[in-house]
Amino acid sequence: MSKKQALGRGLGALLPGVPMTTGDQPKHSPPVIGNMAGTICSLPIGKIDVNPDQPRKEFNEESLNELAQSITELGIIQPITVHKIRADKYQIISGERRFRAAQRAQLEAIPAYIRDVNDQSLLEMALVENIQREDLHAIEVAISFKRLIEECNLTHDDLGKRLGKNRSTVTNYVRLLNLPASIQLAVSNKELSMGHARCLIGIDDTSWQMAVFERIQAENLSVRATEELARVTKPETSTRKRKSKTILTFDEQRVQADLRLKFGNKTALKRNDSGGGKIELKYSDTADLDRLLKQLGL
Repeated sequence: MSKKQALGRGLGALLPGVPMTTGDQPKHSPPVIGNMAGTICSLPIGKIDVNPDQPRKEFNEESLNELAQSITELGIIQPITVHKIRADKYQIISGERRFRAAQRAQLEAIPAYIRDVNDQSLLEMALVENIQREDLHAIEVAISFKRLIEECNLTHDDLGKRLGKNRSTVTNYVRLLNLPASIQLAVSNKELSMGHARCLIGIDDTSWQMAVFERIQAENLSVRATEELARVTKPETSTRKRKSKTILTFDEQRVQADLRLKFGNKTALKRNDSGGGKIELKYSDTADLDRLLKQLGL
């Protein structure tokens, strides 16, 4: 795959049918490649400078390499934001990590919003108006929320009050942008519901997060089933440890989650210190008992 092709893949999935360039723009303007929470242009990497006043000076190398790999495979989903500092040069307002990862992925250009640093109120009004549209998918809403928070210096609570939404609603949308690119694309393509995505956000272990995502797609899992799987956590990160009980291993928790999907939430896998254990199938009444017996083939 060429580096030029990598540029539009993520945005292409978010903006199906949008042409890569338009013919009615000024001669020396960057090519417009779409409109999502504002006009998106394609800027050559070499025309962009980082902000010397950026408070964040250090970036995790492993994390940057992982993002670069994701960009190579899926493209850039969330554009950076820049402002013009001279005739043909731009400086980053937000998105330096994405910019650095794009450099590592050897992209020739990167999608960007170009804004006037003095248009704060206009930006806020435009983004709020954009959010009120009914045809936006969850990732577009999340990007709009994040831009308002970062570029207008708003807290989640401030933004919630401006939009008439709960702070938790704003937070849940913004957290979507922490999901792996492949999951974000599934949300944007409406292959994954917001309810499923919220379940995946709560999974700290990336490998298990992707495993649950793949099962949702392969088995068409309900949100309730996804919530059950999302409760599976590695023992060292679990907040439900109790010294009086033997903690299940990660694999055992996965087995217990599968048992509960099949037999109900009251099913439990218990292990003793010697390595043995038992599976408990609880029932609430005779009808529930009959259900269990039929599932067991008895």
